Amino acid sequence: MVHGIRTDSHTSYVDEGSTWRDTAVRYALLPLRVFLGITFIYAGLDKLTNSAFMHASGSGSIGELMHSVRGSSAIPALVDLALKHPVGFGYAIAFGELAVGIGTLVGLLGRLAALGGALISLSLWLTVSWASTPYYYGNDLAYLMAWIPLVLAGTPVLSLDAALRARRRQRTGGYR
Repeated sequence: MVHGIRTDSHTSYVDEGSTWRDTAVRYALLPLRVFLGITFIYAGLDKLTNSAFMHASGSGSIGELMHSVRGSSAIPALVDLALKHPVGFGYAIAFGELAVGIGTLVGLLGRLAALGGALISLSLWLTVSWASTPYYYGNDLAYLMAWIPLVLAGTPVLSLDAALRARRRQRTGGYR
């Protein structure tokens, strides 16, 4: 008779009736959510507090950055659009990153925040880091891919979305 070790143990670690594996699956996206949330908050604050960044021209400005990537971007028309009002575009990116970061970190409108993060990352990949060779040197593509699981799953645990969902469930007697 052959005996083996079971790898599908049903030992409860957190919730009664929930296995360690169930708990790990439930919280699997939390580290990604925290990382992306903090990173995007930091990126937005960094832009807003950098005295050189929010200018149409000059060293370290959004205008200079846009001029330098125009020739190598995948969509030069997108850069041209930003160059019409570079300071406004800089503020839009900075406040967008802040909103995405806060929404992701606290889990409020999680899927919408993640979609916003994915769109910011996509636009930065197609403009700023498009010419990175090899492609994996440009971090915007990696950020874009990191947002996709959060777009699909949202922020189901340790989030305001989950708290609001639980509150609605209590009011309706358990129905969604």
